[in-house]
Amino acid sequence: MDDYINDQVIEEKQKRAMRRVKTETNRSVFISSGPEDSGRTLYRMVAVSFGMLCVLQVTLNISLRLVFNRRFKYSEERDQLQTSYNNLTEERDQLRTSYNNLTKERDRLQTERDFLSGRLTIHIEQTCPERWQKFESSFYFLSTETKTWNESREDCLERGADLVIINSDEEQTFLFNLKKRVFIGLTDSVNEGTWKWVDGTPLTKGYWYDPQPDNGGGYAEHGEEHCAEINKVHHHLEAWNDLSCDKKINFICEKVI
Repeated sequence: MDDYINDQVIEEKQKRAMRRVKTETNRSVFISSGPEDSGRTLYRMVAVSFGMLCVLQVTLNISLRLVFNRRFKYSEERDQLQTSYNNLTEERDQLRTSYNNLTKERDRLQTERDFLSGRLTIHIEQTCPERWQKFESSFYFLSTETKTWNESREDCLERGADLVIINSDEEQTFLFNLKKRVFIGLTDSVNEGTWKWVDGTPLTKGYWYDPQPDNGGGYAEHGEEHCAEINKVHHHLEAWNDLSCDKKINFICEKVI
């Protein structure tokens, strides 16, 4: 666009110069009045024409210099853009290579993980103790005899485990589906109303059956209720009840793999 405008400017200046030459020539002819002035008139016409040609030459030189400078500037910008493009292309290729390498490494690690996971599953199945059930990353033992909460915990400890600690909805559902009324590893015997698991961590999410826990509901015959159970008569997610620790029921031990 700029080159087109410059060409128009040059062409316009040339036309103006030619008009001036014609005007001066006509003026010189008009002033001449006789044969004695013909030589002087011709000289004047040549001088004017030469002067106008010099003006045209200067104008042309300036115009060409402007065009050259502008084209040089465009060429320089084009080279800079080409360099930037080349750098970006090289960086893109490096990133693509890194991505491909990381993808291969990910696939290799995933294959290795699947292989080790399969071996671990086979090992667990082969070493799973009798009467224990596996769920996710733990083994669970469901007792066939009833004991108090303290006796239940002692039994679990002797088996290298402890009363179960429930960490998720899925685990709660799994235990409820065993269809037994069982003690779990939760008590507020140290501080009334402050329920803690057997590993000392505080209860953050409970599955109490409403309106439990009620510590016996004020009925003397129920006594103090400081231990938690899963009661199979309730809904699987809201099935906890507080119970006297001296009550004898079944229990569940958990051994984390």
